[in-house]
Amino acid sequence: MRFTRTAGVAVAIALLLAGAQAAEGETRSPGAPPGIQIVPGPEGPGEAQFVPGASNVVPATAPPATDIGTSKVQSLAAPFYACPGFSGIDRTNPLANLYRDTYAWGPYAPVKVGNGGGNINWLANPYKNASWYMWFHSLRWLGQGIIAGGKGDLAAMTRVNTIAWDWYRDNPYSWKGNVGAWESTMHRANVLICLRQAILSGLQVTTVPARYAWIDTALLSHARFLTYNWSGAWNHGTDESIALFGLGCTLNRTDYKNLAVQRFGAAITTSIDAQGSTNEQSTGYAAFNYSLWGRAVAVMQNCGVSPGTTIPARRALLAKWLTLATNSLGKLHQLGDTELQATYPWPGTPMEYAGSLGTKGTVPPWRVGVYAAGHVFGRTGWGTDPARRFAGESTYSIRFGPARAFHGHSDHTSITYTSRGRDIVIDGGYAAYSAGVWRSWTLSPSAHSVLTTPLSKDTNPVTRLAAYAVKANAEAYQFTDVPGSGISRIRSVLVLKDPDLIVTWDRASSRTAQLYRTLWHLPPDQRATVYSRTTAVAMAPGDSTKTIVFQVPFKQALPAGATLVHQARTNPIQGWYYPSSYVRKSAPTVLMARSGTMASILSFVVPVRATGSVTYRVRQSGPTFIVSLNVGGKPATIAISAGGSLYRAG
Repeated sequence: MRFTRTAGVAVAIALLLAGAQAAEGETRSPGAPPGIQIVPGPEGPGEAQFVPGASNVVPATAPPATDIGTSKVQSLAAPFYACPGFSGIDRTNPLANLYRDTYAWGPYAPVKVGNGGGNINWLANPYKNASWYMWFHSLRWLGQGIIAGGKGDLAAMTRVNTIAWDWYRDNPYSWKGNVGAWESTMHRANVLICLRQAILSGLQVTTVPARYAWIDTALLSHARFLTYNWSGAWNHGTDESIALFGLGCTLNRTDYKNLAVQRFGAAITTSIDAQGSTNEQSTGYAAFNYSLWGRAVAVMQNCGVSPGTTIPARRALLAKWLTLATNSLGKLHQLGDTELQATYPWPGTPMEYAGSLGTKGTVPPWRVGVYAAGHVFGRTGWGTDPARRFAGESTYSIRFGPARAFHGHSDHTSITYTSRGRDIVIDGGYAAYSAGVWRSWTLSPSAHSVLTTPLSKDTNPVTRLAAYAVKANAEAYQFTDVPGSGISRIRSVLVLKDPDLIVTWDRASSRTAQLYRTLWHLPPDQRATVYSRTTAVAMAPGDSTKTIVFQVPFKQALPAGATLVHQARTNPIQGWYYPSSYVRKSAPTVLMARSGTMASILSFVVPVRATGSVTYRVRQSGPTFIVSLNVGGKPATIAISAGGSLYRAG
């Protein structure tokens, strides 16, 4: 899954909105080049999102927006719905392959799926992959042929028409019994709209000739399906509403447009909440939703319907969220079903500064964001200090909140961290939905930097942020939950600036004996070595930075094997990283281990220069436990009060 913004969308112009409220779209301009007009839509998830046997409907739970479609847009341009393109799937399916009935998707080799004459086997799924099959039924792989046909290449037009007609003939309405055909309905509707436009453009006619009349019939059947099957308040439902609106605009059907507008209003306030968080528990899907709702604004405007003010306002809040979710490397913290990806520097939004690594735009006024939907994002600054610059800042994320859902992982209390211009603590990443045990691992607590209880079943808990405090040189947080039956867990987190480091104090108790493991997932380029019972050191060969991970005994003696490093293990799976759905890398994981009915693990993650060192001493001052640190010559003191508060004392 890649959420890549295309240049065409980035520079597109909406009719009424600008800056942080700009949408992806453009108005029809006179003197356009030959062929169909393509305004690329967001390059969305590459993976099928429907889970067999599960409901794909996300109910709208917040009060709907009522300001959408209440007025018309006054424009010099005639209403239109532009072809949204083919999401990059056409790049691996050149015109020559279409003449051979050959289809390619993702990491898989091209496959001949027909008889060479446009008669396709729509049941083909040689790789037994739901995403391969779903995009096969989307017809997006016909994109290059549609573009060529729109420019007057009649042979190309004939071939793509033959294949599209073959799909329509072989998959009679309703195709709900075929999950691949069902999930791809909105995408296929857009492809058929593009094909319709290519026919009009390529033949230089204004109405669809009788030979191609089947297309309008097919569009009506797709509109019928979308009318009666709406996925609700998440990205899939928004995409469906955009396609339904596009069908209404193309076929001049006010009823379709009105229904789509109603659904936009119902979905927006649930899809993006009043703080700007999406409901999908994934930074990648948050970025996709930002683009997707921008496209919704543009298609409404371009067809003469006002999108109101709620959608732009919620997108502006989401822009702030995505800005804070950008780390010091210019990438989104990789949370939930998210591939490693850069933040797009949307002009006129705070993401322009974050995504450009501080070279464009305005310095954002926020440094820390705490979101009730379950995300904490923080940073030491935005690079305005010449001694640090953008990449020299430290950034972090922490997860909490509602139980795992949608595209989220079992990552509550997990931390990601960047400092000194590199990743320090990472997430396990995002494995393809078809990856079996690997997918299960990436979803599990074991793929995240949390305190795990591997002998107990994960209960998918709700995690509460019990307290937090933000100061100029430190942020403190405390989280509580029940990660397994009869198990209580508390994590206190302290993030320091000057010196930059993270401290966590994990404590847990259980009715029965458990294994307890505080995990720290480190980047795949680093090599980690256990230095002592308390300490592991990780460093990439030739790097200028190393990471020292250590624990200080507190309320519990350290047993033998208290600090371990696991890497590239398969039974059980541990020590891996997925930067993208189909790429798996070996990566070190530091484990701090305990067993029994309770655990107290006070751990430190300290990035220092390659030649640097960390020393510490502990003392008791009345009921307060104090750790005095020296990090590469910089002092810092942390303390734990009698009441259990972890804070910076100096």
